Amino acid sequence: MTRHQKRLSVPRAWPVARKEAAYTVKAGAGPHGEAGVPLVILLRDVLGYVNTAREASIAVDTDQVQINGKTATDPDRPIGMFDILAFPGRDEYYRVFPDEGGRLSLTAIPAASADGKLAKITSKQQVTGGRTQLGLHDGETIAVDQDGAGTYAPGDSIVLGFDDESVLAHFVFEEGALVTAVDGKHAGRIGHIEHFEVVRSSAPNTVVVDTGEDRFETVEDYVVVIDEQFVDNDHPLAAAEGDEQ
Repeated sequence: MTRHQKRLSVPRAWPVARKEAAYTVKAGAGPHGEAGVPLVILLRDVLGYVNTAREASIAVDTDQVQINGKTATDPDRPIGMFDILAFPGRDEYYRVFPDEGGRLSLTAIPAASADGKLAKITSKQQVTGGRTQLGLHDGETIAVDQDGAGTYAPGDSIVLGFDDESVLAHFVFEEGALVTAVDGKHAGRIGHIEHFEVVRSSAPNTVVVDTGEDRFETVEDYVVVIDEQFVDNDHPLAAAEGDEQ
């Protein structure tokens, strides 16, 4: 199977220039499906830490890169929304986050914020043993105890710790919740849910989000509940979030 992907047909979220060359690297098997960006692209085209795919392989082979708390083993491993990319030797940590153009970008974060990753719950079902399985936006699943399972619902977000995959935080999808749009023309924008409408048809549910400067309406599936760590200091919501702490 070829390791190459035509640049003109890469997913819209990939941070690559489509007309610089005919081909780029194809993502390997892993989470995030077709939207996952190969690690080598982030190392070479975004961060500029390597110049070639071969150098990316050397960086991985020498344990210089971590993804979600684990040492990276494959330069083609797909990286996607909310993953944590770490370079312990450089003391550098990044969260993968969509910019306002909808393309995935890297946001620098402190080491204290790099011990877990945000995940949107997309499904919930009971499994053998009386536990509840939560399906997450990147295709992964986790099992939680039944006692706490009633509090989780599709649309909510959780923060998974890297040490033992325990749930470090839980953010409920509800009016007033802080959210970011991750797809559509409003991707990358942050605000509070003003209200949402459950559509009684095949049409998608919609959400109205107040950014502190204006409002926008988008599809419910396009928003993810987040916490104040995602709000930049110069964002209109920064002062309000600080007042609430």
